[in-house]
Amino acid sequence: MPTLNIGNRLRTGRWLLVVMVALLHGALVVGVKSPWVHPLLLAHFGLFLIWQPLWRGEREVGRGALAFITVASVVAMFWLDWWAMAFWLTGLFGLVGARVFVFRKRSTRLIYLLLLAYLLAALLLWVVPNIFSAQSSIDSGFILINYVLPVLLLLMALLPFYKETVDVSQTVDFVYSLLLFMLLTLVVLGALAFMTLGRMDYLEALLRTLFLIGLVLLALGGLWNPRFGFSGLQFMFSRYLLNVGTPFESWLSRLTETAQREPNVTSYLRGAVAMLEDFSWLSGFSWQSPGETGQVGQISAYSAAMQEGELRLTMYARQPFNPTLLLHIQLLVKLIGYFYQAKQREQSLRDITRLQAVYETGSRLTHDLKNMLQSLLSLTSIAQSREDHAQQLLLQQLPLLTQRIEATLLKLKQPLHEGETPGLPLHAWWDNLRMRNQYQEIGWLAPDSLPDRQIPAPMFDCVFDNLIDNALRKRQHEADITIFIEIRTEPLRLSVCDSGSPMPKNIAANLLRGAVVSENGLGIGLYQAARWATQLGYTLALTSNQPGKVCFEFKPAEGAK
Repeated sequence: MPTLNIGNRLRTGRWLLVVMVALLHGALVVGVKSPWVHPLLLAHFGLFLIWQPLWRGEREVGRGALAFITVASVVAMFWLDWWAMAFWLTGLFGLVGARVFVFRKRSTRLIYLLLLAYLLAALLLWVVPNIFSAQSSIDSGFILINYVLPVLLLLMALLPFYKETVDVSQTVDFVYSLLLFMLLTLVVLGALAFMTLGRMDYLEALLRTLFLIGLVLLALGGLWNPRFGFSGLQFMFSRYLLNVGTPFESWLSRLTETAQREPNVTSYLRGAVAMLEDFSWLSGFSWQSPGETGQVGQISAYSAAMQEGELRLTMYARQPFNPTLLLHIQLLVKLIGYFYQAKQREQSLRDITRLQAVYETGSRLTHDLKNMLQSLLSLTSIAQSREDHAQQLLLQQLPLLTQRIEATLLKLKQPLHEGETPGLPLHAWWDNLRMRNQYQEIGWLAPDSLPDRQIPAPMFDCVFDNLIDNALRKRQHEADITIFIEIRTEPLRLSVCDSGSPMPKNIAANLLRGAVVSENGLGIGLYQAARWATQLGYTLALTSNQPGKVCFEFKPAEGAK
């Protein structure tokens, strides 16, 4: 069987608490002048060391701690009087009050509330009257200490007590405990002040003190939360906790400006960690990131390491870190890490954008090469034929093909930006398109005259070469369909239609938005052509997908010139 930890069982048990308080009660009953008070208090102090929530009782006591406990016990016993008893009861009241609401079970909390009531009554109605030699109050307290308070001890022994984990029971709010200690000290000293200055009885002085302290607490409670436009002490206290060492708002503004100003992750990280030099309580700090490591200042024995994603920061201080300072450091490191991760995502998006631009440029050039190879294949077939017009057709088409090859080679050597796309009059481009496809069975519908409007010819060629190529490929499976291309000038609209079967709905819905899987390919050509058209202020859309009428329409985007 596993060994049971007796210290844990005693510290979470009810009988340890009851016996400890019973020994204290015996010492209070016999008084500080009795020879029995010293053994009773020594036994009480020993049980307190097992019960105390300040450090774990199962840990081995070192020589320094043992010497301190021994010296404190000897001094307390040598100078034992009612003032020492008042100080001890006040300290117990602060420790117990700081852990009352840690326990989840209602009965357990009730036991500790009874203990608080016992300590408060014993202090104010028995110990303090003995300090001030208030005989009338001592007579009333005699009844209390001998008959009433033992009933509280009996209730503590009879109420059900549920064991809870050691980690929960060890939790102590030091600030709350200190506030309770100071509040109870203020009650005692306030009663003393009223007795001395007002020359009144102890009970009357105690009631006045409690009344004034109650008014002050009521006023502080009203000021703690916002009322009538006042921000409240709670907000001011929270700002104080955040402004440890430096104004938090100004530091955050500087950090935000650094994140917006610096172009990359490395420069931002250097600027952010340089701002940590504003903290006077830091002797130095170091950081480790995937791209860089560095150190500023001196390394000390007191350090705090914080990890935020791939960024690790280690702070070195001249003095040990207190809990409030650690909370402040964690918040600052989280802010630095948040902007660091944002910069990393921004850098990744820029890299993805560059790769996407390279991919799109390569895809366009690939489709240009494909179209030129198809044109070259057609010209090769014509050259091998023995028809009379073959030589004349070659003389007409070869200069156009040469121009397209030169334009593609120029793109490979020096990629063009959107504003540098070469222009061509609309009527000239229309004539070249008809000439390239004059031996295909395509109907051409156009007005008698076309304007001299300049258009981005490479993009127009990419769009309509893909549309015509898809329609001709469709004719291979549906031999009797007709294809016609129409152009309108006011406003400018160009359409490519065929009389074949419609596309499936799932393919038509995503055709110009991304790559789609179909029998003839992935639709990448039309997708790239549509993206290029959008970048230059044009739109390509499937306007009709019905049996006998499948039409694509190409036009300037709304608002484009």
